[in-house]
Formats: sequence, C-alpha cells, structure tokens
Amino acid sequence: MADDKAATLYRMILPEETCPFGVRARALLEEKGFVIEEHVLRSRDEVDAFEAKHSVQTTPQIFIDGERIGGSDDLERYLAA
Repeated sequence: MADDKAATLYRMILPEETCPFGVRARALLEEKGFVIEEHVLRSRDEVDAFEAKHSVQTTPQIFIDGERIGGSDDLERYLAA
C-alpha cells in the first residue's frame, strides 16, 4: 500500500443518481486514512468519456500511486492485502 496514503477517486454523482459503489469506495479510503483527490463525474457524457479514456466499463475507479486499482470491490481486496 502507498506510504503517503493518497488516492485518486473517480465517481459518478448525477442529478438523478449517486453511485453507491462510489460512496462505498470513498468510505473505505477514508477508513484507511487516505487523502482523497476526488473527481466527480456529473453527467452521463462525462461518465462515458471517462470510461472510454480508461478502457473501463464501470465507475468508480480508484488509482493509488498512479496505478489503477479498479472499482470498489477491487479496492476492498487491495486494502485487505
């Protein structure tokens, strides 16, 4: 795990929907004492562009030390290691 405990979190918060997996990922990072650089995707176009750019099919996506960890389930496994 990163010594500086910094993470970058991309998550979706649309007017009609807040992604519960993004909420969970943020809570997991906070519980472990990470400083979070958060990027909120606020429209379906932003979400689609992010997913295309990073070749992923879902949000949230978490990066630690420049490495993509994955989504909230991946983050949970990473933090348990």
